Amino acid sequence: MSRGLLIIDRGSREQEAADELSAICRRLQDTGRYDTVQYCFLEVVPPYIDEGVKRMLASGIDALTIVPYFLYPGRKVKAAVTQIMKYQKETRVKFVVTKPMSMHKTLLDLVDSRIKSALSDNSMHASPGDVDVLVVGHGSKDPNAQISIQYITDGLARTYRNARHCFLEIEQPDIAAGIRRCKQDSPRVLVVVFYFLHEGAHVKRDIYEDLNPALEEAGLEKVCITRHLGADKRMIDLILDRAREVEDAD
Repeated sequence: MSRGLLIIDRGSREQEAADELSAICRRLQDTGRYDTVQYCFLEVVPPYIDEGVKRMLASGIDALTIVPYFLYPGRKVKAAVTQIMKYQKETRVKFVVTKPMSMHKTLLDLVDSRIKSALSDNSMHASPGDVDVLVVGHGSKDPNAQISIQYITDGLARTYRNARHCFLEIEQPDIAAGIRRCKQDSPRVLVVVFYFLHEGAHVKRDIYEDLNPALEEAGLEKVCITRHLGADKRMIDLILDRAREVEDAD
């Protein structure tokens, strides 16, 4: 049986996001588990879901694994799944849908790796017990988003001196409040985690508009910032784990 895998991303106008998704698709294709691997976008820019599904079905596959490539199980995920499942009744190709990229140990391991890399890159030689962490997420109106990011901060709190989170928009605490709370803990070293999948506009510009003034006001001496999650091998592993969960149960 031939099987395809289709990644559904929210969408970004930044070319880096498409480049990262292309790299992820190539690496998944190289595993030999799928006959074809492609991506599409829920919104913002093409290829949209309609085009993505039609391309996959035209490739002659017998089964399709659909991956909602989102960090939170919120309304965007529900919208993507609802839209794509409309095509199930029009084809004999069997669709299965994975969970989003949330509340999984591999994701926690990746964030921890980003923290260690940021410390090393900035020559900050500190033991975990001397490091505070602030995870910056996007924000969502769905309450499950809070649960998902809390999973990350709870996991990090088992290793580092303190671990908190804040949001770029929609939810509280915002970035300014997050930095103020960190300052109250008198951190020896603060690592700010960019908890975003892609190097889109939020990572390249929007976060800094709030983060830089907040850091300047706080006057913290030792601060470093991680890379976003990106096309790391661990993201490939996470996608494969999520895919196996639904494929093995099918």
